[in-house]
Amino acid sequence: MNQRFYSLDVFRGATVCLMILVNNPGTWAHIYSPLEHAPWHGLTPTDLVFPFFLFAVGNALAFIMPKLEAGGDAAFWKKVLKRSLLIFGIGLFLTWWPFVKWDDGVLVFKPWSYIDDKGNPQGVRILGVLARIALCYFFASVIIYYMKPRAAFFTGLVLLLLYWMLSFLLGEKGDPYSMTGWFGNNVDRSILGLAHMYKGEGIPFDPEGIMSTMSAIVNVIFGYLVGDYIQKKGKNFEMLSGLFVAGVAMILTGFCWDMIFPINKKIWTSSYTVYTSGLAIITIATMIYLIEFKNAKGWLSKFFDVFGKNALFVFALSAFLPKGLALIKWGDGVNPWNWLYKKVLVHVPGAPENGSLAYAICVITFMWFICWWMDKKKIYVKV
Repeated sequence: MNQRFYSLDVFRGATVCLMILVNNPGTWAHIYSPLEHAPWHGLTPTDLVFPFFLFAVGNALAFIMPKLEAGGDAAFWKKVLKRSLLIFGIGLFLTWWPFVKWDDGVLVFKPWSYIDDKGNPQGVRILGVLARIALCYFFASVIIYYMKPRAAFFTGLVLLLLYWMLSFLLGEKGDPYSMTGWFGNNVDRSILGLAHMYKGEGIPFDPEGIMSTMSAIVNVIFGYLVGDYIQKKGKNFEMLSGLFVAGVAMILTGFCWDMIFPINKKIWTSSYTVYTSGLAIITIATMIYLIEFKNAKGWLSKFFDVFGKNALFVFALSAFLPKGLALIKWGDGVNPWNWLYKKVLVHVPGAPENGSLAYAICVITFMWFICWWMDKKKIYVKV
C-alpha cells in the first residue's frame, strides 16, 4: 500500500518554514526566548525544528525506498551518493559564500584557512545544517536499505546506546556532558581542524560535529519507521492509535533518559533524539487526524504545503540571499537584505523583539511567494 498522505507534506513544509523563521530575525540581539536555542541542557521550541526536519527526511524515505529497492544495488548507491554529495556540497558552498568579504573598505577573498592577527586558526566551517542532513540521510539510507524495519530499529537503538557510552566514558571526568568536556570536541579538532570548526559559542565547538551525528542519524531512522508503519497500516484509527501510543512512550523514555543523559540539542544526546522523535510522532499523528480524517484543509495547510514542495531549495535560498546581499553596503550597516528592518521595522512600537520578529515574518512571506510561484509554474527543484 502506497497511499499519499497530504498531512506529511504539510509537516515537512511547516518544519522548513520554522527553520527559516528562526534563522532570519531582524537582529540576533533581540529574539523572543522560544525562538532561541537552549543555552545548553534542556530545549526550547526552536530546538525541535532540526530534529523534526530529519524525521521528515526519514518519513519521505519510506515512500521512495520501495523504488530504490526495486532498482537494485547499483541504482540505490548512485541515487543516495549523488543526493548526499549534492546536499553536502551545497552546504559547504553556502558556508563559504560569498567567497569575499570587506576588509578595511576593500573586498578580499575568504581563504579556506588562515591564521588571524591573534594567532588563532580561522577558516571555512566544514559542517553545518545541510552537511548534517546529508550525512544522516546517507547513513540512514544504507542502514534501511540493507536491513528490515525491525533490524533498522534495533540498529538505531545500538547507535543511541553506543553514543551514550562513548560520551560518558570518553568525556571529561566529572562533567562529560559539558561543552568543554564533551568527547566529540577532540574528534572534531583532530579530523576537521580548529580552523574549520564553529566558533559562535566562544570556543571551538561544533553543534553539528562528527560524533553527535551518530545520534542524529536515528531521527531519520525513526522517521522512516513511522512512514513505513503508516503505509502498511493505511488510513485507519488503528494506525492513528499506534502512533499516539508510540509517541507518548518515546516522550516518557526521553524524559527518563534525561535524568542521566541530559536532553541537549548542541551535542544531540540520545535522550534528545528519543524525546524529539516522540514529539514528532505526536505532531504527525495529530496532523493526520485533522487533515486526513477530519478533512481540515484550509489556508494554513496550503501555506505550509507550498514550502514542502521545494524544501531544500527554499532553505538554501534563505541562506544564500542574506549573505550575498550583505556585500552591498548602503552605509550605517544597511544593505538590501536588512534595509526593511534597519529603516522601518526597528521602529515597531513595544519591545524591540517585536520588530525583529516582524522582520522574520516578512522573510517567511517573501520566501513563500517564491515557493508559491514555483509551485504554480510546476517548478520543483529536486536534489
